[in-house]
Amino acid sequence: MSKQLEFRSARYAQALKREIETLSHNRQLRIVHVCGTHEDTISQYGIRSLLPESMHLVAGPGCPVCVCAAEDVDMAIALARQGHIVTTFGDMVRVPSTDSSLAKERTKGADVRVVYGTNDAVEIARKNPNKQVVFVGVGFETTAPTIGLELLRSPPPNFSILTSLKVIPPAMDLLVNIEGFAVDGFITPGHVSAIIGSNAFQSFAERRHVPCVAAGFEPLDVLEAIRMIALQISEGRAVSENEYTRVVRPEGNITAQRVLSQTFRIGDAPWRGLGIIKKSGYFIKRKYRAHDARLRFDFPDTESVDILPGCRCHEVILGMVDPVDCKLFGNRCTPENPYGPCMVGHEGTCRIRHENSGA
Repeated sequence: MSKQLEFRSARYAQALKREIETLSHNRQLRIVHVCGTHEDTISQYGIRSLLPESMHLVAGPGCPVCVCAAEDVDMAIALARQGHIVTTFGDMVRVPSTDSSLAKERTKGADVRVVYGTNDAVEIARKNPNKQVVFVGVGFETTAPTIGLELLRSPPPNFSILTSLKVIPPAMDLLVNIEGFAVDGFITPGHVSAIIGSNAFQSFAERRHVPCVAAGFEPLDVLEAIRMIALQISEGRAVSENEYTRVVRPEGNITAQRVLSQTFRIGDAPWRGLGIIKKSGYFIKRKYRAHDARLRFDFPDTESVDILPGCRCHEVILGMVDPVDCKLFGNRCTPENPYGPCMVGHEGTCRIRHENSGA
């Protein structure tokens, strides 16, 4: 049996299903994940249908473009309107903001380009020495090292970065602090854990007494992580464990962590619809301020609007409502014409649910 088929074995899935049922004892449990790729696996393979009715698997703030604050998108739009070359990842172009999007600005003549990585944006800057080139850097701990690496490589003087980089653990803290929103366990994101390590969640698990398990992205990875969480709960334990041992190490990727510490500082950051979360963002260190778009350019004094009227993306991001609870879902808001950010990216909960619902 191939490795891929092994991780999708119906026989193993049924065995895990039975064990989860035994361990849960029909207790009301809420298990939260904070990764769009996990939600894609969960929705695509119908994992929720395998769980006991008393167990609720909730999608939290795991989509980087969804949690990108409107003020950050508005800054990128302002740079495009000023005539600079704005580069970013594909999903980011279509994210709606206060009154526009980078895609709309491009239809009006702005030079907005989709790139696959920061190095592509640096190359554009080298080829256009008479233009200012800005890379809009969006992502979590997984993406941030690749962006920081370009700062270490001495990019050209006409290149700068507008950061909207987020740190996951503080968002998990936010979730457990929401009144009435009980969290019994966290499936921690495999990609993020590969960088910061499964040990990075240990103090959180102990302090909040909430089991955490780093998981991979195959169906059996997710089911095994749920089983491990249920086992911890049944035994009265709360630690950070690692299901994704074929990729994630307890200490993480030390080289990537070194890049992060050299190029970024951690500060309070805005999350779309969630407000300011303390110590939840990566910002460019003063040493590299010559490439910090926030310092290099002037921005209009505008009042950004995170959540447009009728949109419930902030509640979806927090896992407080299901996408289908939003009246706009599949009607006014679709992947082809997104009204809210959760319908844009491939990691957005609304888009994933729409694509797997036949809507």
